[in-house]
Amino acid sequence: MILPIVGYGNSILRKVAKDIDQDYPNLKELIDNMYETMYNASGIGLAAPQIDLSIRLIVIDADALKENYPEAENFKKVFINPQIVEESGEKWLFEEGCLSLPNIHEEVSRHSIVKVRYYDEDFIEREETFQGAKARVFQHEYDHLEGKVFVDRISPLKKTLLKRKLNNISEGKVQTSYRMKRPKA
Repeated sequence: MILPIVGYGNSILRKVAKDIDQDYPNLKELIDNMYETMYNASGIGLAAPQIDLSIRLIVIDADALKENYPEAENFKKVFINPQIVEESGEKWLFEEGCLSLPNIHEEVSRHSIVKVRYYDEDFIEREETFQGAKARVFQHEYDHLEGKVFVDRISPLKKTLLKRKLNNISEGKVQTSYRMKRPKA
């Protein structure tokens, strides 16, 4: 089932999400719905707060980036209760966008390597290190679990220049090809 995506300005995007356990109701169905929602919106990652659930759950399929970033090929994963263990490597700028902030793209600086501890969809604990585009996509989605969005990582001047666009999203004055849950529509 395709779910509406929460737009910028909704308070859930500013909350730190809560851990879940293997008894979370209909978890497999939720994961399937998140993938379907993400694909419908042409996204490469989706965090549960973006579908109005304040839980620590992320789905990623970064295969669309493989032409420019070969490491992203077949990078399809579910992350439950993820925690960043370590960030390292040089920071690098990359233009990011977000399904919750449609039509906004800005360069964001992030670490090139990230070590992550999480549970997979079968609730098996994993610890992995991701580099390059994989690290980038994960960090973007992880921010959603921490109550942050990518524009929080740009300069105050750039954010000021985006104020009108951000207000328009908050007020539901933006067109998308996917369903959105607008806070003030």
